Amino acid sequence: MSIAPIKAFSDKARGNPELATQLKACLKIKELRALAAAEGFEIEENSLYPPNTPQFTEDQLSERLVKALLRV
Repeated sequence: MSIAPIKAFSDKARGNPELATQLKACLKIKELRALAAAEGFEIEENSLYPPNTPQFTEDQLSERLVKALLRV
């Protein structure tokens, strides 16, 4: 259960406007994981949730995923 792939995917999305737009459009965890997989990142769902440190920022995610993953 490593957060390294999540961080790497998040960093890639920060540097790629098209990928950032696709990430922001994800409304479900499975959509986020499918997008990550298409980009070559295998993300385990349980590694996205607290108590793990969030690797995404609020501006990277849809409102729905912000509530699920960042507990804002």
